[in-house]
Amino acid sequence: MNPTYDDFNTLRRPVVTEKTYAATGATNQYTFRVDPAAGKQQIKHAIEAIFEVTVDKVQVINVPGKAKRRGEHAGRRSGYRKAIVRLAEGQTLEVTEEA
Repeated sequence: MNPTYDDFNTLRRPVVTEKTYAATGATNQYTFRVDPAAGKQQIKHAIEAIFEVTVDKVQVINVPGKAKRRGEHAGRRSGYRKAIVRLAEGQTLEVTEEA
């Protein structure tokens, strides 16, 4: 499968935290920030095209923005969309590995 321009726009960046790193080894799940308009099928197609792996399951979470204050100035962080992708048995991604 050849990745298209839309596939690269669908995936924004991987989410690398202690919790997501633990899920990588235990359940073969990888977490990405994705385009807010992307659906599960579009995310699945993008992962399979870019990384040449087989995706078993995609879960999508809309993370709301947080209200923040600094003194008398009030503001709001922007929200984002997060996708948790489970790969087929025996497949991995090199996206979260350090060189």
